[in-house]
Amino acid sequence: MLGYITRRILAVIPVMIIVAIFVFLLLRLTPGDPAAIIAGDMATPDQLERIRTSLGLSDPLHEQFITWVGLLLQGELGTSLISSTPVTQMIGQRIWPTVNIAVLTILLSVLIAVPMGVLAAWRHRTWVDYAVMTFSVLGFSIPVFVIGYIFIKIFSIELRWFPVQGYVAPSEDFGKFLSRAILPCLTLATIYVALIARMTRASMLEVLGEDYIRTARAKGVKETVVLFRHALSNAAVPIMTIIGTGFALLIGGVVVTESVFNIPGIGRLTVDAILARDYPVIQGMILLTSGLYVLINLLIDLSYTFFDPRIRY
Repeated sequence: MLGYITRRILAVIPVMIIVAIFVFLLLRLTPGDPAAIIAGDMATPDQLERIRTSLGLSDPLHEQFITWVGLLLQGELGTSLISSTPVTQMIGQRIWPTVNIAVLTILLSVLIAVPMGVLAAWRHRTWVDYAVMTFSVLGFSIPVFVIGYIFIKIFSIELRWFPVQGYVAPSEDFGKFLSRAILPCLTLATIYVALIARMTRASMLEVLGEDYIRTARAKGVKETVVLFRHALSNAAVPIMTIIGTGFALLIGGVVVTESVFNIPGIGRLTVDAILARDYPVIQGMILLTSGLYVLINLLIDLSYTFFDPRIRY
């Protein structure tokens, strides 16, 4: 088991190195000039060149990369070209709204999707199963922004149950946080409920056909105990994998939802940085989301040591 854990941890290093090189080159080889955005439309070529020099954009690519890597090794992500604010500070100010929305969305998705998937597998090929699968298809098919606007129309404008937009930190007022977070969380949860429910159903269908399930039922064990203690616990590995991946996707992919509901998270920060060609901020955001993907997948891989005896021993 120790060898497996060591190999998985060491495999993270080359992945992050490749990501860093790719992100650095991709941003600098795409069209656009931060100096032109900073200077404005009326800037002269000399003014643009002076700005590029002051920002270090005139240096050779390898020198820019070495400087950037040096900052990374010191735990820094550089300074915004537009606001002159450290990127770590900007991310620190914006990450908690996104994390709070992501955590609440995942909790909501799991509480709804896992029972749905178990029920669909238990009532396989009945109207219940078909209803769950229909919802899953619709959840994947409808764009997030459409779902968001539908929820705003129904629950904010027509019923007036929730505010249309805005964000309040839970530390300031937890009630207001919930009232403003419930619609974006429901919007995002629609997709993840569909995803987790399908995976739960598929995993449960495999497990429910095993001999030990038939034995438990033959002994007269209650059906709820068979489903949730015996079957669900043995079907947990792929479900946990999709939940962990979903959380990483939420952290890095809530751009549309944050824009629709006016949430000041890292999704909005990423959009603003892309429009302004703010290289350090874009690089920092991509590295952050990539690091989260790698970390969560590493934790999922390590969790297999507790479920798979072939790895454990």
